[in-house]
Amino acid sequence: MAEEIGARLGVVLGGAEITVGVSGGQAYARATVDVAPDGWRDAVRGARDDAELSCDFFDWLSAVDELADGFDIVAHLWSIRHRHGVLLRTRVPRSDPRVPSVVDLFPGAAWHERETHEMFGIGFTGHDDLRPLLLPPEFEGHPLRKEFVLASRVAKPWPGAKEPGESEAGAARRQPMRPPGVPAPGEWGDR
Repeated sequence: MAEEIGARLGVVLGGAEITVGVSGGQAYARATVDVAPDGWRDAVRGARDDAELSCDFFDWLSAVDELADGFDIVAHLWSIRHRHGVLLRTRVPRSDPRVPSVVDLFPGAAWHERETHEMFGIGFTGHDDLRPLLLPPEFEGHPLRKEFVLASRVAKPWPGAKEPGESEAGAARRQPMRPPGVPAPGEWGDR
């Protein structure tokens, strides 16, 4: 089924360059369709408007930081009538991470695009309300980028976590390690 959905989307997009895969194993197979960034909106619109696909429910949108390869932007659409889904994915370069917004196609994408912009720094052209959704206005950076250092893990150990090799009776603990470039907790200064 997943292969047929991916093949149909390829037809809908007029033979645009796409890659079709299957994720989720045999029982929960999901068509995964890779599209070029400039075909992002067309793929979302095609999955929604095509009578055979009829993906009329916007489920979610997010991103994955692939380091030097850039960012994968992923959206999951679902057809309520046909009871199938499609996972659309595009990769944008780290130097200019942006794709066209799909808010006019699926208004429910507004908060997903805002969150993805806030957490990864990915721009959604045509989205006129990319203000912060989850973080305080004075927050600097994009915390879901892999280069973002989670300073709280350095300043305070994770609660309840055991180090490898520890037993219930307690054993010698490993010396906590800081990521490179992160100052010791006493070196933070006034904040």
